[in-house]
Amino acid sequence: MDIEYVRKQFPALDKDFVFMDNAGGSQVLGKVIQRITGYLIHHNVQLGASYRNSKEAGEKLAWATKQVAKFINANRTEEVIIGPSSSMLFRILSLSISKQWQEGDEVIVTNTDHEANVSPWTDLEEKGIKVKIWKANPNTMELELSELKKLLSEKTKLVAVTHCSNILGSINPIKEITEIVHQNDSLICVDGVAYAPHRQIDVQELDADFYTFSWYKTYGPHLALMYGKYDLLLEMDGINHYFFKKDDIPYKFQPGNFNFELTYSLLGITEYFQEFYKQHFPNDKESSVLMLKKSYEVIAQHEQQLAQKLLNFLNENPKVKIIGNPEADASKRVPTISFVHDELDSDAIVGQIDEYRIGIRFGDFYAKKLVEDFGLTEKNGVVRISLVHYNTEEEVKRLIWALSKVI
Repeated sequence: MDIEYVRKQFPALDKDFVFMDNAGGSQVLGKVIQRITGYLIHHNVQLGASYRNSKEAGEKLAWATKQVAKFINANRTEEVIIGPSSSMLFRILSLSISKQWQEGDEVIVTNTDHEANVSPWTDLEEKGIKVKIWKANPNTMELELSELKKLLSEKTKLVAVTHCSNILGSINPIKEITEIVHQNDSLICVDGVAYAPHRQIDVQELDADFYTFSWYKTYGPHLALMYGKYDLLLEMDGINHYFFKKDDIPYKFQPGNFNFELTYSLLGITEYFQEFYKQHFPNDKESSVLMLKKSYEVIAQHEQQLAQKLLNFLNENPKVKIIGNPEADASKRVPTISFVHDELDSDAIVGQIDEYRIGIRFGDFYAKKLVEDFGLTEKNGVVRISLVHYNTEEEVKRLIWALSKVI
């Protein structure tokens, strides 16, 4: 991967600081910043008016949404719902879809998910919905498909699961899980927040019914996206004003509308990946899906090299326990790496690393059930180092040097 090219696209990287808390929020592409500024200067009007500026603004946002739909390989732009955060979009989905359910219906959640894809479903217990928990194997810390099959029943309406744990870094086999869930005539809702910064999202290939991720962790603004299959969205009542019709998709799920300038800025992300592809494959011409596939393969290889260096260092320390897969295999994990220390609390480690102008983090990262069930609360959670493709081998060496002085 051309790391010099990549880093030039992120203005914030031009400083003496190492960003390794990327799972909490990545740095923003320069193209995204330019798009936000450009929209506010040239198109900052309300949509739906008859005057020219309003029409042009509507066309700009329609184009941006179309490019985002292509980015995730959705069938149609109406399947893309833009909202303020993944947490809010999951909540909107649970409120809307549960209107179709009856007392005694069941939902399955996991104990490895961020709470964003847990609380909206467990809160439905107040309406008589039964919630089952799919627990990870405490030894391997992996979700096992055999356990899911035991939990499924004829009353299961939906399974909520993460594509990738924001603590473990483990990639779950979503396509295989989806097949099992659909064979049971149930729906699946996937949290892709910790996956999207690292790998291609092809919603048609995955066949998930609902898929959500956050743009601010994927090199963009503080905004989120939820994909939903059109027929399912059409059937649901929204949460917008009463006079909107069933086919007012996605607007019936966007009370107060979506943020115009931030939505328009998503073009900066789609354009970046188009240019990333041209930079690395100058003589190739592929469809948008294959273009992204090849680009993310380059990214995955680079990230695996970074993860390998860090994991080698951590695996050699007998006082360190890696929380998750200790191997760097990019087909099994992303470079979100967590650990605890036999003698030191996680906050004490991070506090000392702060002094070296390296940003890492400790805590439960809203995956509270995982931290509690794996007995990590007494350590004040885990130390989490979350790398992305703009991180360098030199930065990883700098972190290892700092950690060697602390642990």
